[in-house]
Amino acid sequence: MGILTTVILIYIGCCGYLYLAQRSFIYFPTPESQNVMAEDLRLDFDGATLQIWRLAAEKEDAVIYFGGNAEDVAQNLGQFSSIFPDKAIYLVNYRGYGASTGTPSEAAIVSDAQAIFDHISPAHSSISVVGRSLGSGVAMFLAATRNAERLVLVTPYDSIAKLAQASFPIFPVSAILKDRYDSLSHASSISIPTLILIAERDEFIPMKSSRNLAAALDPSRTTVNIIEKATHNTIQNFDQYTSALGEFLQ
Repeated sequence: MGILTTVILIYIGCCGYLYLAQRSFIYFPTPESQNVMAEDLRLDFDGATLQIWRLAAEKEDAVIYFGGNAEDVAQNLGQFSSIFPDKAIYLVNYRGYGASTGTPSEAAIVSDAQAIFDHISPAHSSISVVGRSLGSGVAMFLAATRNAERLVLVTPYDSIAKLAQASFPIFPVSAILKDRYDSLSHASSISIPTLILIAERDEFIPMKSSRNLAAALDPSRTTVNIIEKATHNTIQNFDQYTSALGEFLQ
């Protein structure tokens, strides 16, 4: 009985730790980038100041980018300016990332995404949304709740809750998780052309998770492109990635 009690207490303690520390497993804020050749746009919203890198604000059409959970989005400026020469580009630093203030959480990040979309939409005739990894869940939410032109999901997942449960199978992760990013729940609300880019050798998001999401979307409006030999963090280095983005959002 003593051993059983000890095991139960350890298990409960582990559950408590996972609950309290869960956001440290999801978010890895990056420091502010220096000497960035882009406009440093700041937007005050709901108690935080959001930093967005902006290029070619005068362009009629725009692209908003939501990055991964440990991504310095400024690193995409050179590549995106080449892929999207005729579009305004907005790269979002989540709360706590870059010079954005506040603390990241799903509720705050998706609300910020809507605020950013609403802030820039009067200046552009159309806005497409691109989300990578963690940002794919943000992009899904935004496309389901705002009038976006097109949607691109790079290394996407069906649900963070499902991924977390698979990583910690002996714990009730799904029951205690605060930030679930349930992209599947928004799939039925997506009615715009959607491109999904999957890394063939993704070591963080199983292909099954990406395919589950793709299967839930309207097949007549969804294109799935698997980048051969690409991993989760190298997909942007492949010509197939850049050409697919350029052609889809031309």
